[in-house]
Amino acid sequence: MSDDLFDEPPAAEPDRGYADFEFERRFFVRDLPAELKDAPALIVQSYFLADDGYALRVRVQAGDVDADLTADTDPAELLRSHVADIDFAAVTVKGPAVGGTRYEAERELDPSIGVELVRRGGAPVVKVRYAAWLGADGWSIDVFGGANHPLVVAECERSGPVTGLQIPDFCVTEITDDRRFSNEYLATEPYSAWARSFAAELASQGPAFRQDFGPNTHLRL
Repeated sequence: MSDDLFDEPPAAEPDRGYADFEFERRFFVRDLPAELKDAPALIVQSYFLADDGYALRVRVQAGDVDADLTADTDPAELLRSHVADIDFAAVTVKGPAVGGTRYEAERELDPSIGVELVRRGGAPVVKVRYAAWLGADGWSIDVFGGANHPLVVAECERSGPVTGLQIPDFCVTEITDDRRFSNEYLATEPYSAWARSFAAELASQGPAFRQDFGPNTHLRL
């Protein structure tokens, strides 16, 4: 009788369901209310690949650090001054976004390894992320520095499709599937280089909010 009959069966691949997908809607913000600048986290990240919606990113993060970001902010210098505050690091791979859904697999790194990877390569992005509970959802608001100053982006992320959303009144227009506002695009084509053309586009076309995720409602703060 073959010994194969007594072999252990191969372990089944875990069913990750939606674990490696992100569902979010994103909005351009012009004036962020000061009272929403709560629960800050300084983020410095480098994109080692950013091509046609595919990305490989290393991020380091310092919780409870509210840096004053300007157009002159140097990501490398900011990281150097806050290296002792870094308490989280991760490597992330992403696929192209389609209709507010995107493949995203993130794996945590030792913070010291993450810092060295960000230092040694990739196209950098620096921002402070604030967290706020608005209406029925948790929101993240990213305030960018360096070449992406003064860009502000708000996003609502859920574990499934973001439908029937309450949109806060500080959101100017929806940018969910506008690749120009993806962080990997901003790493190589910073907002400061095309802010004027976007402002002209917005003035000409007016704001737009997607209606294919179910009815939106207005959330007045």
